[in-house]
Amino acid sequence: MDISSKYLNNAVDEIASLPGIGRKTALRLALHLLRRQKEEIQHFSTSITEMKNHIQFCEKCGNISDEIICAICSHPHRDKTTICIVEDLRDVMAIEATQQFNGMYHVLGGVISPMDGIGPSDLNISSLLSRINEDKVKEVILALSVTMEGDTTGFYLFKKLDGMSLTITSIARGVSIGDELQYTDELTLGRSIVQRTPFEQSF
Repeated sequence: MDISSKYLNNAVDEIASLPGIGRKTALRLALHLLRRQKEEIQHFSTSITEMKNHIQFCEKCGNISDEIICAICSHPHRDKTTICIVEDLRDVMAIEATQQFNGMYHVLGGVISPMDGIGPSDLNISSLLSRINEDKVKEVILALSVTMEGDTTGFYLFKKLDGMSLTITSIARGVSIGDELQYTDELTLGRSIVQRTPFEQSF
């Protein structure tokens, strides 16, 4: 793609580096931004910079937050005795959108995947065990993607938690095999949370 301006070309390269954005789409977006007012572009770039500089990860659950402890963990009316374990912060957003869950979350930051060199020590698991003891957790919900890696991670966590004085459940299999939670529609995901089952029954 021949672009006559090096500045436009640089902008296209940066936009195209985003996931799911090809060079044609990147060019279309760059040209759209070029037509915007300077003040609008300044506001746009400032928002991105502030997001990068100020968003942090909650020290308790690993969710994104503007503060040290996120709004969910600090909410006085959330059920602190129930923790929903998810792979990614996008899964927190997906479950929250269903408005069917009032407990807490724990973001692992990935799933066990030997092919990708990701083992249990690479995930946010040790802090989960500490939370369970400190907060006197009664139920842990394994809300992981219905993939081989998600199932492997769920089984590993089940073995780590088995024997503790708590109930271990898994979201109902209304989520199709091979699906990632973040792409599941809100109705199906909401029902899967409400109709969760004992983890042993998901084998």
